[in-house]
Amino acid sequence: MLYRKLGKSGIKVSEIGFGAWQLGGGFGKQDDAEGIACVHRAMDLGVNFIDTAAVYGDGHSEKLIGRAVAGKREKVAIASKIPPKIGRQAIEKDSIKDVFPVEWIVEVTEKSLANLKIDCLDLQQLHSWTPAFLKQTDWLDGFQKLKKQGKIKSFGVSANDWDPYGAVELTRSGLIDSVQVIYNIFEQRPAEKLLAAAIEANVGIIARVPFEEGLLTGNFGPNVKMDPTDWRSEWLTPERRREAAGRVDALKQFLKPDRPTLAALALKFCLSHPAVSTVIPGMRKLSHVDTNCAVSDGKLLSAEEVKALEKHKFVHGWPYPWAVK
Repeated sequence: MLYRKLGKSGIKVSEIGFGAWQLGGGFGKQDDAEGIACVHRAMDLGVNFIDTAAVYGDGHSEKLIGRAVAGKREKVAIASKIPPKIGRQAIEKDSIKDVFPVEWIVEVTEKSLANLKIDCLDLQQLHSWTPAFLKQTDWLDGFQKLKKQGKIKSFGVSANDWDPYGAVELTRSGLIDSVQVIYNIFEQRPAEKLLAAAIEANVGIIARVPFEEGLLTGNFGPNVKMDPTDWRSEWLTPERRREAAGRVDALKQFLKPDRPTLAALALKFCLSHPAVSTVIPGMRKLSHVDTNCAVSDGKLLSAEEVKALEKHKFVHGWPYPWAVK
């Protein structure tokens, strides 16, 4: 496992991080024991960055991680996220006093620390961002208060779903340590502005949704019967999967011995941009942990391959089920 710096935070994070959304539930049949085993296996393979959030299973993900890292806290950096108090992603007209008031930032962070059974988060993030908040500093006051109290070491934001541009000016400001954003072979728009801004301002980039919710693994073809208890069964409709199938199949030409699967290619694509500090796939099976961690081998895509993959962008515009209507 190789490591990179998370922006100016000084924290060294594994190239493959552990995305813990799936541990909270909602992705089909849930096995908490296997989830904890996956965290243990990932740590054994060198993963030292775990990303969770207060809303993942209403704290269930955090509690499982707390159980998994008990007695091993010093080996791993833990990040969580604060949900908007209004119960949805923030939009331009919202006031920071409604969405992320100081007392809310402190309250949620303290609850996350209790769930995780730790004293300090390595990274705390706002689980939504709109450019209007750059001129409303309550969120910054909240983070600085927590940092002064020793409850967080660094802070950042998680960009809104499918919003590659909203956090660009915040990144340029240098006020934060990291930005988490959807970035993958289909969703390449962050490379247009955000990733360059991150390099210039020394802000870490956490690449999320590297598999496009499973599409880029090649395991969700149009004829696959999806588990109705998996929220993706509503989002990845048969029609959408048919629309994407040819695009997914076209990526097989980029497979090589160092990236023998589409999933490996997807992860290497993210890591091949120098702005990316870590990529955080979800991992609920031990086999997935093993194959994902194996991708961190120092063999990145060539500049020519990255350029060729630009032709495979797919800005589909499919809103998540919880998107603001």
